Amino acid sequence: MSGKQKKILVVHQIQVAVKKNIMFKDLSKTIVKIAHVTVSIERKEILQPLIYYIQSKVNANEEIRLNFICTHNSRRSHLSQIWAQTMAFHFDIQNVFCYSGGTEATAMFPKVAETLISHGFEIHKLSNEQNPVYAVKFDENQHPIICFSKTYFDDFNPKSKFGAIMTCNNADEGCPMVFGAEARFPIKYDDPKAFDGTELMNEKYAERSLQIASEMCYVFSQIKK
Repeated sequence: MSGKQKKILVVHQIQVAVKKNIMFKDLSKTIVKIAHVTVSIERKEILQPLIYYIQSKVNANEEIRLNFICTHNSRRSHLSQIWAQTMAFHFDIQNVFCYSGGTEATAMFPKVAETLISHGFEIHKLSNEQNPVYAVKFDENQHPIICFSKTYFDDFNPKSKFGAIMTCNNADEGCPMVFGAEARFPIKYDDPKAFDGTELMNEKYAERSLQIASEMCYVFSQIKK
């Protein structure tokens, strides 16, 4: 099958899933657009070990636990967790549980929530302390994704039998070993924090979110049920 034929197939799968699920309308539109984004050959090679890991779990009928890790659990790891959980549901990959954490806890940066809302997610801020708790909904009937900043080894996260996805250089280099992880995947993204307070801030947060979304879309579109 040619690359063009594979892309057409993925777009068709997404359109079918949109009709089947009860995702929010604007989010569904975003996902349909994401299907047309080309993931480079270089990035596909980086993503392939994660695809193999998820596929092996599906083949064994085992639960799939993915913990996305960055330094502060404030931006990239939350975006990755949310989009991975959303795409797993979108492609009807069962028993997928996505988490996130940092080498230290801070707070989920407010622009992350704003960016996700602009893509069609529904987000409720459940608390107002220094490290707020957010409920992120992608579908009318599904349990929301609970987001707040935490360390990757926090009690909220799995202790064993999970895949650790390192989303930034600092976390990858600062965690020579993630205890309990069955596998480790360096899938790194540039930090949109570099554009905080600039005219490009909105654009760069949206750009990073959609890059992560397109790559998680690619990953879960490759899984055979």
